[in-house]
Amino acid sequence: MIHKPSWFRDDEIMVSTAPTCGLTKGGRLLPLVDRTTGQRVQVPDLETGELVDAIDDQLKIDMEALCVGDSTATLRFVKAEQVTMRSAVPTYYDRRFDDAFDGAMKSEKFKTFTSMTIGKMVKGDLLTIRNGHGSPTQSVRVGTVPYIKVSDLRAGLVNINPTNRVPLAVAEKFWRGKSSGLNAWDLICPERTSKNIGDFCMLMPGQEQVVTTKEVIVVRPGKKANFDPFYLAWALTLNIVRDQWRRVIFMQTNREDVGDRYLAIRIPIPRDTEHATEVSQPFRNYYQNLAKARDELRAYFASEPDHHFFIGTAEEGIGDEDLEEDDTFK
Repeated sequence: MIHKPSWFRDDEIMVSTAPTCGLTKGGRLLPLVDRTTGQRVQVPDLETGELVDAIDDQLKIDMEALCVGDSTATLRFVKAEQVTMRSAVPTYYDRRFDDAFDGAMKSEKFKTFTSMTIGKMVKGDLLTIRNGHGSPTQSVRVGTVPYIKVSDLRAGLVNINPTNRVPLAVAEKFWRGKSSGLNAWDLICPERTSKNIGDFCMLMPGQEQVVTTKEVIVVRPGKKANFDPFYLAWALTLNIVRDQWRRVIFMQTNREDVGDRYLAIRIPIPRDTEHATEVSQPFRNYYQNLAKARDELRAYFASEPDHHFFIGTAEEGIGDEDLEEDDTFK
């Protein structure tokens, strides 16, 4: 007869989301580093008593806790019925970030908000989401229309790379029409192949006519939203929202991927338009003032066409003012 430990639970599965196992990617011992000082932590050697580097092995700590029936921040039990082979990845069942969101929503700062998942917001017409246009091959990047890769999305802004442009004919093929379907203030985020999945960047006025790689999602307020893109930027950059992405990003062979799991991420919903405007005003001021400054600099360049080259401001778009703004996502 096999003896079952007291902590054994027939209807639950043990899940460890330990981020370290004592080894580097190259197979060497992983030293434990003090996050405050940046110095390696030293501990006495069990045999000699001499100080040696401590090993960063959270998985070992979890297993030692499991043996005695304890729990840790990265060790928990999950109901077996909640685990599916489609998402049989430990980090997916790490509820710390969801718990942090729940705790924050009960605090004084967020007591006037409600919350909703991105998926429900889409179904309720509070959000509109589309994917990127596609990925032109390197051989056709010889034109005038900027092509935006995931590496061009940094620090809340879309950065134009002058070495990645395609001909207008190629752009229209990926647009499936004469216009990109993008609007100023749209929010763009990588969904694959990038360390910055979950980091949203805002498309500035003048950047609308670009080709975006297929590996992004583009988000804008829906018809029934009581908030604008600046509120969305405020909400999506909250730590309690951004941290939730850590649970839904999986590693696929050698690259990250979020699939449609991001639809389960929750964000705060304002009580009304005035509330949304009030809390997001710093974001509105920043992006609108930045847009104004860019326009002023662009006007200066237009008056001095032969004297300056400034990446990311001069000739960002395709230079066709006759293209109509498209409010629909295809």
